[in-house]
Amino acid sequence: MKMRRHVLLTCILVSLMAGCAVGPDYHRPEVTSPESYRFADPNATSSFNAEWWHQFNDPVLDQLVSKAVAQNKDLAIATARIDEYRGRVMETSSQLYPQIGLGASGGRQRNAATKLTPNYETSQVQVAAAMSWEIDLFGRLRRLRESAKADLLSTEFARQGTLVSLEASVASAYITLRDLDQRLVIAQATVATRLDALNLFQERFAGGVVSQVQLSQAESEYAVAQTSESAIAQQIAQQENAISLLLGENPGPIPRGKSIDQISLPAIPAGLPSALLQQRPDIQEAEQNLVSANAQIGAARAQYFPVISLTGLLGRASTGLGSLWSGPAKMWSYAGAISQPIFTGGAIRGSVHVAEARQQQALFAYQAAIQNAFADVDNALVGEQRSKEQLVSTNDQVKALGQYASLSRDLYEGGYTSYLEVLDAERSLFNAQLTQSGLQAQQLIEVINVYKALGYGWPAGKEGLADDRPQ
Repeated sequence: MKMRRHVLLTCILVSLMAGCAVGPDYHRPEVTSPESYRFADPNATSSFNAEWWHQFNDPVLDQLVSKAVAQNKDLAIATARIDEYRGRVMETSSQLYPQIGLGASGGRQRNAATKLTPNYETSQVQVAAAMSWEIDLFGRLRRLRESAKADLLSTEFARQGTLVSLEASVASAYITLRDLDQRLVIAQATVATRLDALNLFQERFAGGVVSQVQLSQAESEYAVAQTSESAIAQQIAQQENAISLLLGENPGPIPRGKSIDQISLPAIPAGLPSALLQQRPDIQEAEQNLVSANAQIGAARAQYFPVISLTGLLGRASTGLGSLWSGPAKMWSYAGAISQPIFTGGAIRGSVHVAEARQQQALFAYQAAIQNAFADVDNALVGEQRSKEQLVSTNDQVKALGQYASLSRDLYEGGYTSYLEVLDAERSLFNAQLTQSGLQAQQLIEVINVYKALGYGWPAGKEGLADDRPQ
């Protein structure tokens, strides 16, 4: 009989050491990726710089990004969520080990007298250590731990995705602010020019040189310029408030660095589509969700098999504290239990179907994340190329319209053309200058989008839990 117990114990230990667990083991799905990006820049540099915003060569922007990383509330929430899931891993892993507790109790009781027995008092003192342990013979607890670890990695990559998005948002918002600042300068210069024209026309109208129609035209153009100046000033204040929120601060003014035309244009990074699997945090987050869902299938299937548990108790009990440590006070017990589901009305089968369906959802989400990443990169690359081309054309347009406005004014002063032509030239020049400023900003923002789409902004595979991800 003793030999049988030893054999049974040996078999259990061997099974535990083998680490077998029901359910599918995770293997990374095959991904069909293009050999290159459709709109890859032939002049792209292969150098990797996680802190790409330094290439703008604007110290104020560097400070804003650093402050946002330190203070942004969304990033703080994502960081706290990592701590939550780290605790869940500890909680789930603990179930693999024996659970041991210590308890003590004591009491005294007086019984009422009866016809047959007098009053008497009794005491009871007990100190005991209890142990329980579910033997994970079929891997249910190990699959749950695998799932919890994948969830932890997923939250880590979610934080990295929030970080990348935050860095890009701060840089884009700052570029937009500097664009609005330049637009305000253009609008103020236009207001000043049209005010000079209005004063001149008022003098000429008083002298009978120009008509009421020409004076009204000058007044109208001056009012239009004032309206544009006021609207841009409003946008600047709102943009400052938006940046303040990204910085984790109350709305307020934002410091300025270089002007929009002084900010350096960063180089476009080179890379292959396959590199996105390691660079994009959202792809790695989606993969860890798939790992977690895959492990849940094993945990669900393990419900078909028996649950084996051991319990034990070791302690002392007596009717008095003084005799608690004497020989007769010693007590102990141990027991084993096994439970096997026979009929559950389809509950286990349903939970397996749920786990398998969730695994399929996670698989499709992972595949969609990869395809969206390819599209993001191509969209950003084509946006950078086309905005560069548009800016070159707009620069030529501004130069030509500047000459047109100057010549039309000279012709008007010489009496060779009407004032309508002057207004048309100045109006066209004003709109072109605003477009030029916007395209300067857009080109910088498209480069930011390229870095964001490629997943730059955090040292992939070198920080946090990224090195623990399954292949």
